[in-house]
Amino acid sequence: MPQNNNENLAINLDLLDIEPAGQYHAKASYEKYLSSHQLIDFMACPKLYHKKQLGLIEDKQTDAMLFGSAVHSRILEGRDAFETEFAISPYSDRRTKQYKSWAAEMAACGKELLSQSDGSLIENLAAGISMNDEAVNLILYGRAEGVVRTDYCDTPCQIRIDWTHPHRGIVDLKTCNNLDQFEWAAQRFRYHNQLAFYQAVLAEVIGEYVPVHIIAIEKVEPFRCGVWRLSESTLAQASCENEAAIRRLKIAWQNDNFPTGYEEIRLLDFQNTS
Repeated sequence: MPQNNNENLAINLDLLDIEPAGQYHAKASYEKYLSSHQLIDFMACPKLYHKKQLGLIEDKQTDAMLFGSAVHSRILEGRDAFETEFAISPYSDRRTKQYKSWAAEMAACGKELLSQSDGSLIENLAAGISMNDEAVNLILYGRAEGVVRTDYCDTPCQIRIDWTHPHRGIVDLKTCNNLDQFEWAAQRFRYHNQLAFYQAVLAEVIGEYVPVHIIAIEKVEPFRCGVWRLSESTLAQASCENEAAIRRLKIAWQNDNFPTGYEEIRLLDFQNTS
């Protein structure tokens, strides 16, 4: 699967749907579209994936997930969209009547609530990205949170791309604590599998494989921002892993067999390297 290096690449952004995050995630659960996160859950532990699918383990929105959604809204969709979806508390103590009254008012307007510290941090992240010319150029033009649904590996799949640049392809936004350790974290959290899934599903619709970039921004001073392009070999290897996992997933559903991955005795052997 060659990666598209054509400078004349022009993705038709109208092929990407726009819908709220809640609606997107609901379709993964109720209409049985396979997402990258579900596939990665299965790759990590089939038993965990199965329990989530059966509703035995609920994916609750954590403070970290809420913060991540707010970061994406502010940076990729702009201040107006951010202020429509989120409200920053003018009160620091959640126990006060003033805070509770304000929170109820904002919730009635359909807004998610953020602390003052989170609001300040989000603005620092936006400022950090603005200092990196490569990052700015990648998200200067395009579409935020574009949704694609189609069959991939004979399986109904869906993706929600952070940012799609019509000429430079897929752009994913990540936050981290230390930019120097980002490449290690990217491998640990299987970002390459996630983005190879995006690339492959999008290719089913537009007929070509597009470049894939990650913008990573530190959540601590000095809020450094870096940009990575995933190599063709990394994406190809991840795509092979994804397709093999989808084949195993189909067999697991057919046989109703979702192991933990630790059914057999393993050998623990610490070699003496001194």
